[in-house]
Amino acid sequence: MKTLVRACLGALVAATAMSTPAFAQEEEAAGPFTLSGGIAVTSDYRFRGISLSNEKVAVQPTLTVSHESGFYAGVWGSSLPDSPAYGKFELDVYGGFNTEIAPGTTADIGVTWYTYPGSDDGGAPTDYFDGIGKLSHDIGPVSVTGMVAYAPKQDSLGDQDNIYLNLGAGYGIPNTPVTLTAGIGYNDGSLGLVSPDGQYVDWSLGASFAAGPLTFSAQCIDTDVKKTGVKAVDTLYDPTVVFTLGASF
Repeated sequence: MKTLVRACLGALVAATAMSTPAFAQEEEAAGPFTLSGGIAVTSDYRFRGISLSNEKVAVQPTLTVSHESGFYAGVWGSSLPDSPAYGKFELDVYGGFNTEIAPGTTADIGVTWYTYPGSDDGGAPTDYFDGIGKLSHDIGPVSVTGMVAYAPKQDSLGDQDNIYLNLGAGYGIPNTPVTLTAGIGYNDGSLGLVSPDGQYVDWSLGASFAAGPLTFSAQCIDTDVKKTGVKAVDTLYDPTVVFTLGASF
């Protein structure tokens, strides 16, 4: 644990010292519509605290179309280690509605479909969807966001459901390009296969900076999932530092 703490502190100091807030996407307006997108390279694709890339580097493109009314739709993807169940790529198709409900307070309601083109696991379904709700509030340079993601019973989830809760905060240091972030999440259900009862907690601490279209971030990520004694499995939720370099367009 002391080694992780030193690594986290070192990563955060490096991120803040490189003198360049969180990944801001360039936007291209076309009448009432706005197009935004980007691509990132990350040292480990961690989803709710769990490595889905087997601790390997992943490439993650994204593209979103937003309407001035608040409706939006888009796609996000990530490369994956080749496997029969998930293939080589994850594609998330999402849509929703985002609006300011009070000064500094924003609500976001949407649905995300997680699909895996090229998967071939004997016909067993792997695609599933989440309904996601977010509530954000800004106080000066501090932004706090609460999220609820609920996946109802589906064949791909073993005919079980899953709920994930997350509370995150971001602090943009005044007069600097640096943003500090922290978050804690709780999973309960079929997507928590790393835990015998499907329940576990994950948390993160990070820093990011942007220079024009480029953004660099470092995040310390950990969970409370109990170790199995099998190294190949335990490393998927071991404490780690994830580095990400993104470019927006």
